[in-house]
Order: sequence, then structure tokens, then C-alpha cells
Amino acid sequence: MADIARLAGVSVSTVSRALADSRLIPAETREDIFRIAAEQGYVVNQSARNLRLQRTGVIAVVIPLAHEAGQPVSDPFFLELVGHLADEISARGYDVLLTRVPAPSQGWLGRLVQSGRADGVIVIGQSDQQDALNETGAAHLPLVVWGAQTADQTYCSVGVDNARGGERATRHLLDIGRRRIAFLGASSLPELALRLAGYRRALEAEGLEPGRRLEVETHLLAHEVDTPLKALLQSDRGVDALVCATDVIALAAIRTLKSLGLSTPGDVAVVGFDDVAAAALATPSLTTIRQDLAQGAKLMVDRLFRRIQGEAAPSAVMDPPLIVRGSTVVGG
Repeated sequence: MADIARLAGVSVSTVSRALADSRLIPAETREDIFRIAAEQGYVVNQSARNLRLQRTGVIAVVIPLAHEAGQPVSDPFFLELVGHLADEISARGYDVLLTRVPAPSQGWLGRLVQSGRADGVIVIGQSDQQDALNETGAAHLPLVVWGAQTADQTYCSVGVDNARGGERATRHLLDIGRRRIAFLGASSLPELALRLAGYRRALEAEGLEPGRRLEVETHLLAHEVDTPLKALLQSDRGVDALVCATDVIALAAIRTLKSLGLSTPGDVAVVGFDDVAAAALATPSLTTIRQDLAQGAKLMVDRLFRRIQGEAAPSAVMDPPLIVRGSTVVGG
């Protein structure tokens, strides 16, 4: 650094700040220092620098899958949210450590935090790990979770109003004249349980009794939807609409309906939840409840970095709009 400072005609501290890309150093000076450093073969030892600053320069993005060990990271929802998170994190000069946890063991999240591998942790989905999240959240500030806001949580969460989304999906189907509306999803998960609660609330407001036979438990994998949906339709031929807990379930349901000779939306209208990219490209295009994943990623990363600095950043709940397309309204 002393050699570069001499050649550039600046102080060693100016060189240090410039090589750290500090905006306190004028752009012209930084560019000159970068050029001289390159000519002299100088390379910043990022690991040593991070050690001196007592940071890793890494944010861990974790996907716990205790509820569905076979669910891949290539699931459209995960893929889109991880992509947006990576963009937001890298824009702050940090790297991403992506960790998929298919079978979380006791204390898994605490061990990850204590390993010192990352300066902060973002968890995508609560799965059935509420106890682990609460235990770690109570002791570790730099933790942000994508999911439902619950009354007993100790951690910061970002997500949509899932109950309102489920209610809006069901209300839309009622408004277009559907009356025998089924729900497909995994009610054991906090987010999906709230979507189910919203579905029930809309039916009750219409004076319709939510029938448990119409609430169908399904895995979150596309190939697992076919069997329970066929069983439902065989037992109740009056079903004229489906509220699906995710877009993946909804798109798989449309495929099953087609295999049975049923049209969408003619015979059975379908609403999904997420608005992944494939929803607009499907045939028919999928009516769905949108989770703004780009905005969600911004909120999560903003809150995480505020918490890394020791600030108290509150949870955030986003409004989920209904996006009407061809799976419920012809020409929609």
C-alpha cells in the first residue's frame, strides 16, 4: 500500500479506503489507485480484511424443509425469491451462502449462527421450525424470516397477509358464481394455514359452511397433487372451483383436470397463490394471489442489515393483490 500511495501521490489511508471502494474517495482518485494497484500486481486479501473488520462479508440464505424434504431449490417460488435476495445482498457488497436443510436436527439454526460463517441469516419459510426460529431469534438479532407473522414469534419476519390472500381468492370465485369451492394445500405450515383460514372466512361471510371434505391436504410437489385431487373429484362431482395454496399446486391441478376431460375455467375455475413467472405463461394463464417477491427481498435485506448494525427493525406484512387471468375468467 505504501508503494501505491507513493506512486499515486496520496496517503496510505487514502489507498486503503479507495481499495475498499469507499465513496469518501473521489471517483477519479479511486480509478487512479485501482489502475496503479493492477499494474503493481496488488490484490486485496479479502479474508484478512474481513478478519480485521470482524465480519465475514457473507449472508446465509437458509431453506428449512422439514415439512417437505423432497422440495427442490429449483421450485419456482424458491428460485425467484433466492434470485431477488442474491441481487439485493450482492448490491451491498456481500456474498450469499445458500443452505438447504432437508432434515433439521435439534439446534440446527443455533449451530449455523454460532459457526461464524455469516454476518446475518435469512430463512425462507418457517416450515415446522417455529421453536427453532423463536429460540434463535430471542438471542440473535441479525435473523430475518420470510413467512407469516405469528403472535408468539421472537424474530423479525417479512411476508404477505396470507389470510387476506386466501379470503380474496375465495371471494373472487364466489363473485363469478362458484359455490362448491375446494381448498388444496398443506395446512400444517403457518403461511398455508392462514390461507386456509381466509378461505373459510370468505365462505362463512357468504353463508356457506366450509366443508372439511373440501379441504384437501396435498404435498407441495407438483407430482403429488394428482392423486388427492382425483379422489376429491370422484367423491364430489359438484366441485366447481379450487383455491390452491401455491401456484405449483394450482398448475398441477389444471393439468389433472385436463386429464379428466374437465375444462378450466369452464368446469372448474382455479386460483393459485404466489404469482411465479410461470403463472402468466400457463395455458390457461393462472389467476393468482401475488406475493411481491422483489419487494419482499428488499424488505428482508434492509431489515437484516439494520439488525446487523444493532438496530431494532420491525416485521413487515405486505398486502397481496388478486391477479385475474384465464383460469377463472375467459379472456381474463
